[in-house]
Amino acid sequence: MSLSQALQAFDRDSVLLHPVLVSAALIAVIAAWALHSSRRPSVKASPSAAVATTLPKLPDPEPYVGFDLKTATTRNHVYVNKCIRYPYFQTMAHQPMEINNWIEIDKDYLRDVNMKKAVIAEHKERVLNSLPENDDAAGELLETLVDYLPKRYPMLFETLPGGIWNKVTDEKWPNVDKLQGVEALKVASTLVQDDFLMGKERADGHVYFTGGIVAHPGFYDFGAKINKSLFDIHTVVPQFNEKMLKSVERTLKRFEAHQPFERSSWEMVDDYNLYHHHIAGLKEGETLPAWLEPKDYLFRTDHQTFRKLPRSRGIIFGVHPILKRLEEFADSPMVPALLATVHEKSDEDLMKYKLAPMYQDKMLPYLKQLHQSQIDRGLIVGDELVEDFRDLVK
Repeated sequence: MSLSQALQAFDRDSVLLHPVLVSAALIAVIAAWALHSSRRPSVKASPSAAVATTLPKLPDPEPYVGFDLKTATTRNHVYVNKCIRYPYFQTMAHQPMEINNWIEIDKDYLRDVNMKKAVIAEHKERVLNSLPENDDAAGELLETLVDYLPKRYPMLFETLPGGIWNKVTDEKWPNVDKLQGVEALKVASTLVQDDFLMGKERADGHVYFTGGIVAHPGFYDFGAKINKSLFDIHTVVPQFNEKMLKSVERTLKRFEAHQPFERSSWEMVDDYNLYHHHIAGLKEGETLPAWLEPKDYLFRTDHQTFRKLPRSRGIIFGVHPILKRLEEFADSPMVPALLATVHEKSDEDLMKYKLAPMYQDKMLPYLKQLHQSQIDRGLIVGDELVEDFRDLVK
């Protein structure tokens, strides 16, 4: 019985009582109701409901005014993230992410999304998969993209009822707000250059990969990682499980939807096959083709973004691969020297994992030529520390 019901019952029964007795009786009714209420089991809100109602929300992205797809570039992740650094060792090296920087679109947009379609058509579940526990998160990821893209890139995308119009490819996706699982991820793959790995914390307290669309892994088989833990996936990565696993897993479990973050990683590759680079298929002891000049080696940066979806609690790991020819660093002060130092002085096992023995014997003399050219042209003095290279860019 509620307090108001108790008082109504008291009012009906007390009309003939003496005023003093009425006061005493009223006090007794309230005390009895309080005692009864204290014995009732409390009903707690679910953790997800509590989180959804109490945590701050991310702001909407700002419209990208004057965006031109023909000339668009991403931010330079050599500088804005700790992509490559010295001393070089395995570390998360992440930083808070501004919501405007979640999805970066550049002039290679059409090339990349068309390549993704071809890869999905050929390799299917090896690049596109979703476990049942991930299906709701996949739908929420698509909802998030459909909401974000017209706000950030109004020249490229337009909102439709329950969906989105990609004005670049002229693909219209109405009424996709109810899609889940693989079907939602298929649509997401047509909208952005980013791949998305998806994970969840399970009852054992560990994070598992539960789905995603990964058409541009470059070096690994995404299909083999589904339903595996962070530990199992990273057994081949030097130093990761020993030095980084606990910290990374703690971060992924604790961060909230209003706390997105980003990082970048790098590799040297030899072609534009983002699905599986030629260098990834070489055997130990083999090297890149003799005809390939070092200036045409490609520095692959993976811009990695991390978000947690507020409703499903799915962990979203976005990856946008960006390729840059090595000769494009000719005018980046101290970057050639930095690359050379990282390859010459970093942990041998780590550089072997990055396949450095397959290309560095030809690359290092070229990097030193670029470094000397920067001295000759007055870009640098020559005695700068490689770890301070970011300070040389004004």
